[in-house]
Amino acid sequence: MTVDREQVLRSAAALLTRKSTATMDEVAKAAGIGRATLHRHFAGRDALVRALENLGIQEFEAALDAAALDEGPSEQALRRLIAAVELSAGLLSFLVTENQLFEGDEMNEGWNRLDARVAAFFRRGQECGEFRIDLTPAWLTEALYGLVSTGAWAVQAGRVAGQDFQYMIVELLLGGARRSVEQ
Repeated sequence: MTVDREQVLRSAAALLTRKSTATMDEVAKAAGIGRATLHRHFAGRDALVRALENLGIQEFEAALDAAALDEGPSEQALRRLIAAVELSAGLLSFLVTENQLFEGDEMNEGWNRLDARVAAFFRRGQECGEFRIDLTPAWLTEALYGLVSTGAWAVQAGRVAGQDFQYMIVELLLGGARRSVEQ
């Protein structure tokens, strides 16, 4: 039987977004494979988390590409980004809480690339007069990540309806980021 590594990663992501402390045995069971097979693909939890990190970065980059952040008004671009990132929001939520990914000298350069792209988007919105200029692009980037993560957890826990994910995030972020005409 050939094991599809991508399918194993997606099964692991689905489980770990619901239960971040899941054991390798639980991951193997969720993927429908034995623990030995899982270990042939991922030597341990660290290797699995690193592979999930690469998948998360890849998916977020694809969402950024799909959102075409340089096109049209910033508000519309933000709405496109939230829609594009929704499917991988749970995985991103898991990853941003994995301290091992952000400690030490071996941080994946992909995170810096993502941060730069999102910050550039917010900077463009500020330069066009669409976003407040008293909040740094770096802060708006972190706020976006926080809202996506929190939204994913709230939907998963059943505290909010999944159909409201995009609306809640966009409206809360824009309500705080949108430049007021009265200022």
